[in-house]
Amino acid sequence: MEHLLGLLKVKVEKGVNLAYRDANGSDPYVIVRMGSQKLRTSVKKNNVNPVWNEDLTLTVSDPIHPLKLQVFDKDTFTRDDKMGDAEIDIHPFVAATKMNLSNIPNGTVISTMKPNRHNCLADESAIVWRDGTVVQDIIVRLKNVESGELELQLSWLNISQASGS
Repeated sequence: MEHLLGLLKVKVEKGVNLAYRDANGSDPYVIVRMGSQKLRTSVKKNNVNPVWNEDLTLTVSDPIHPLKLQVFDKDTFTRDDKMGDAEIDIHPFVAATKMNLSNIPNGTVISTMKPNRHNCLADESAIVWRDGTVVQDIIVRLKNVESGELELQLSWLNISQASGS
């Protein structure tokens, strides 16, 4: 049986140097998956450096599933073209949310994640206590594609924060 731990807000900030799939660029969008949950951003027309700044919220349960990202080029008359994918192990992030952090200063680095075979991080990424919540800014390098990165921000919402109590 799954046990609800909290809510993960994934802010899909932007794409950088995404692959060209059409003559005049690409029309990218991002699909975010965790377990059986699936959310997507809007489509950005003719842009290989799109800015979304869109928040997608997923429930996190135990067992903890990895965060999976897929980028596609929206096509009108044919199947959407793949523009890469990435995976992030969120275990370190969720572990940080379980710590007693209420008395630590704003901006304190709780831990860092390094690129490894369980994630697609482009660089080391700090998990930080910021404005009363756990936050992580991440750059992922897309795989199975010639180029492209996604910039994301993860933040945690406890169940009580999400319900407004």
